[in-house]
Amino acid sequence: MPNVVVVGAQWGDEAKGKVVDYLAERAEMVVRYGGGSNAGHTVTTGGEVFKLHLVPSGILHQDVTCVISAGVVVDPAVLVEEIRELKGRGCPLRNLRISALAHVILPYHRVLDQLEERSRSKLAIGTTGRGIGPAYADKAARRGLRMGEFVDDARRPQALRSRLEAANELLTRLYDTEPLDVEAIVCEYDAYADALSAFVCDTAPLVAAAARGAKGVVFEGAQGTMLDVDIGTYPYVTSSHPIAGGACIGTGIGPTGIDRVVGVAKAYTTRVGAGVFPTELTDEIGHHIRERGREYGTTTGRPRRCGWLDAVVLRYSAMHNGLGTLALGHLDVLSGLGRVKIARAYKIGALITDSLPYDLAALEHVEPVYEELEGWSDDISGIASFDALPPACRAYVARVEELVGVPIWAVSVGPAREQMIVLPGRSAGR
Repeated sequence: MPNVVVVGAQWGDEAKGKVVDYLAERAEMVVRYGGGSNAGHTVTTGGEVFKLHLVPSGILHQDVTCVISAGVVVDPAVLVEEIRELKGRGCPLRNLRISALAHVILPYHRVLDQLEERSRSKLAIGTTGRGIGPAYADKAARRGLRMGEFVDDARRPQALRSRLEAANELLTRLYDTEPLDVEAIVCEYDAYADALSAFVCDTAPLVAAAARGAKGVVFEGAQGTMLDVDIGTYPYVTSSHPIAGGACIGTGIGPTGIDRVVGVAKAYTTRVGAGVFPTELTDEIGHHIRERGREYGTTTGRPRRCGWLDAVVLRYSAMHNGLGTLALGHLDVLSGLGRVKIARAYKIGALITDSLPYDLAALEHVEPVYEELEGWSDDISGIASFDALPPACRAYVARVEELVGVPIWAVSVGPAREQMIVLPGRSAGR
C-alpha cells in the first residue's frame, strides 16, 4: 500500500475517521498530522461506536502504530481521559506514540479562546472554545510548550509556572478576569505528564521508516479543506492546515514521500460555526438531512448546518489537495428524497462561474446554480455492492464524479466500517 493522505474535502465532519480506519487495516502506521481536540473522528465497528478526539483513527488495529505528530496541539487532560476510556474498552494502546515536538494546550489557552470569542460578539467565529487557536498562536509566536519539555520532570515545573504567570497578567489586565491558580495547575499537570511520558518520543524517524516500508502510512487529517487557515473561508477557519500539504508540515515527511491523496466528502454538505455556506438548507429538507444523518458534532454536540452537495467546493478542494480519488459518504442519508440537487456552478450578479471566487468573502453573495437529479426511496444501508444500489443512486455518484473531475473509489451507506463499498476496479492506492 502506498503512503496515503486522507483529507476532508469540505468543511470537516466528512467521516474521515471511518475511511482512515478502513485503510489502516493494510497500513503499518496511521499519523494524525494536525488540529487538536476540536476534531472528533467516529469509528463504528462490530456494533460499537468509538469517538476519538486526539488518538488516531487506526487505534483499533492493534498491530498498526498510531502517531500524534508534531503538527497537533495536545490537551493533556483530554488525551489522558481518552486513553483511559479506550483502555477501559479493551484497547491496550501499546501502539500509540506522541511526538515530543507537539505543542501543549494549557488551561489559559481555553480561557483565552472563550474570552476572545465572547469579545467578537456578532462577529464570533464559532470556535469550540477548547484553546486550539491560542495554542497555535503561542506556537507561531515561539512561546509554546512542547510535549518533550512537558514530560521532563526537571523542566516542567518552571516551564508551567512562567507561562501561567504571564497568562495571568494578560487575563487580569486586559480581560479584567480572575487569575488562574498556578500551583493547583502545576500539581494537576504533573499527573498528566506522568500518564503520558511513556508515549512521548521522537516520532519523525518512525514515520520516515514506515513510509519507506511495504505497507506504508495513512496520514489522517482533521477538519476539512474549507477550514484551512490559508485557503479556507477565512476568518471562519481553524488555526492549522487540514489540507494535504499539512501532512508534510505536521509530520516531517517530505512531499515526495506522499503517493496519493484521498479526499473524503459527504453526499451533501455540512459545516458548524459561523461563515459562508452557499448551499445551506434551512427548510424541512435541511432538517431531514440533519436528523437522518445524525448531524451533531462528535466533540461538541452542536447541530451542524446542512445543505446540498457543492461541486464548486469539491473542485476547489481537488485543486488545492491534488486529490487522486474521492470517497463519497452518507449516501443513505439522501434516501427518501424525491429529488436531489448538486450545485454545479455559482451565479454572481450576471456572471456564471464554476470556480470559487478568489475573494472568499464574495461567497456571501453567490447564488448556487443547481442541477436536479432523480432521488431514491430504497433503504440502502444493508447493500454491500455498488451494482446493487438503486440506479438513481448510482447515477448520482457518477454525476458527482463527472462534475468534480476526480474518480470515486468508494461510497458508504452507513456509519459502520462494514458499510464501505469499494467501486468495481477502483482503489485508494496508486
